[in-house]
Amino acid sequence: MEKYYTITELTREFGVSTRTLRFYEDEGLIHPERRGRTRLFRPADRHLIKEILRGRRIGFTISEIREIIQVYKDPPGEIGQLQMLMQKVVEKRDDLRQKRRDIDETLAELDNVEEACLTRLAEIGVGT
Repeated sequence: MEKYYTITELTREFGVSTRTLRFYEDEGLIHPERRGRTRLFRPADRHLIKEILRGRRIGFTISEIREIIQVYKDPPGEIGQLQMLMQKVVEKRDDLRQKRRDIDETLAELDNVEEACLTRLAEIGVGT
């Protein structure tokens, strides 16, 4: 007999809300079975939820995650999925590095503004 997980079990395991899992279902990322109004998740659904959450943590959008999942289902299957995932990782890493550079530049500019303010306050005799 196949093991099933309830929505409550998965929300507790992954620390997400039932709304999150329903959203993933609405987006077509997972496909739990239904028994009346009860959702029953298979081990494959549990694995997908784990991968979806990992993708979200590293910054992938829902559409990017959907694309990666779909590539796995279609030829060339896992090879294509892994190649696409590697490309997405490179793109995400480049994007994050650019954001880091932007943040560093902004912090340097804020330091300059702060220094200019402190210099001017000292010139006009105001202590900080």
